[in-house]
Amino acid sequence: MLHFPQWKLIVVFGVVFAALIFALPNVFPRATMETMPGWLPHKQVSLGLDLQGGAHLLYQLDENEMIEDWLNKLRDDVRETLRKDRVPYTDLTQNLATRTVSVKIREAADFEKAYEDLRKLSVPVSNTFGLTGAQTLEVSRSGDNGVLLKATDAGLTQRMDSAIQASIETIRRRVDAFGTTEPSIQRQGRNRVLVQVPGISDVERLKKLIGETGKLEFRMVDPGADAQQVVASKQVPIDDDLLFSKDDPPNPYVIKKQVLVSGENLVDAQPGFDQRTNEPIVTFRFDATGAKRFARATQENVGLPFAIILDGKVVSAPVIREPILGGSGQISGNFTVAEASDLAVTLRSGALPAKLTVIEERTVGASLGADSIAQGKQATLLGLLLVVIFMFVAYGLFGVFANIALIVNIAIIFGVLSLIGSTLTLPGIAGIVLTIGIAVDANVLINERIREEVHSGKSPVAAIEAGYSRAMTTIIDSNMTTLISTLVLFWLGSGAVRGFAVTLTIGILASMFTAVTVTRLMVSFWLRWARPAALPI
Repeated sequence: MLHFPQWKLIVVFGVVFAALIFALPNVFPRATMETMPGWLPHKQVSLGLDLQGGAHLLYQLDENEMIEDWLNKLRDDVRETLRKDRVPYTDLTQNLATRTVSVKIREAADFEKAYEDLRKLSVPVSNTFGLTGAQTLEVSRSGDNGVLLKATDAGLTQRMDSAIQASIETIRRRVDAFGTTEPSIQRQGRNRVLVQVPGISDVERLKKLIGETGKLEFRMVDPGADAQQVVASKQVPIDDDLLFSKDDPPNPYVIKKQVLVSGENLVDAQPGFDQRTNEPIVTFRFDATGAKRFARATQENVGLPFAIILDGKVVSAPVIREPILGGSGQISGNFTVAEASDLAVTLRSGALPAKLTVIEERTVGASLGADSIAQGKQATLLGLLLVVIFMFVAYGLFGVFANIALIVNIAIIFGVLSLIGSTLTLPGIAGIVLTIGIAVDANVLINERIREEVHSGKSPVAAIEAGYSRAMTTIIDSNMTTLISTLVLFWLGSGAVRGFAVTLTIGILASMFTAVTVTRLMVSFWLRWARPAALPI
């Protein structure tokens, strides 16, 4: 009889049983699974955007806004450096077109010290960007006692890569608030992010939530400037900004440029209701650094108005009645309950580095997904039926063994997809159909080898032993070459290509197990039971 160790028998039965158990939720409707015992797995395979519908959004990061924000921070760094050195200066300006910040040192005697300290603002670009030795800034002398700081291309590349990565992380946190499964968020090109969210119905709310930059700032209102006069004259004081409220019609405010506290110091934001007016609000809490800054700012400006600014719009501008020392507060602005909830999500998830603009939008309807699933099922069942018929006609009982192993193979695919939480897409279904075609290749090789051994006059047991052992090398070689190709697809591909590679990889590994081990186990039991004088092959 065929030698089959007990440990191998346990492994085979264990794998087959686990595959069937984890694939079970995909056979029955979700409502039926809810009535099943709690110890059974209930997790079904997640369907992709092309199968269950959803939103496909391609965003582009506003590069100019990112650069402007960088130059604003650089200008503040220059101001802080010179103040720390107690060096008088004039003409501190920035130029978005040339990506530069310039400053003029008032006293020639202070120039060398100021120049050397400003050069320290330039740091090496991280080696992870492949730009070893490059600097983020070019610091040079300009005219009489002038210093020019220019953002380099290498620094801009690093800044863009960091901004895209931060945008992806922020978008993921915001999308997770919807409770959707398996959103796909990935970079495309230099400054684009592709967002695919399966199963979402309120696409407009999703776009609004993702599109909000979420840049929160607390700045003082300039008490010495008349907002209406500034609007009329269009002459904004050099240290101020003219901003407008979110009201309709908007109200103008003259706001000091200095940011007292920013949203970077937030640790939590939650929707709630004002106890006095019962209106929806958003409560927030700072970290230790933000709490100290907020407390100091409110202590120094009691009796003066300060502005809460979100994405360049004034949400509210209350007067500081007393110091706020607890590190927490609230934002009110005639919100609806949904707006307060979305704003809390936006603030909790952190601000985007720059504005994201939708440049491509596609909505996949559920009906299209249902058609795709139906057509995928038809293709899979038709392919399975034709392969089953062919194997039975060509190899008889041994073809039946191969067909049973093929069904186990499909169960393993769906069991693994459910277990790892992978998303099944239309290309993934194509991978399953292809797996059905190539999964029986190993059985074809084995059965043909067994036929050759039978024709050479060997006994049934000897022919089967030789068929499995001598075909093994060919089976491993043929499957490994296909597996290498699918792994390259998974490594270099994205989206639909990866979905295809995942199911095909699982199918290849499963077929190497089922075609050799599972069929060999069935043949071994059949030999022990039937003890045939000749093989029906």
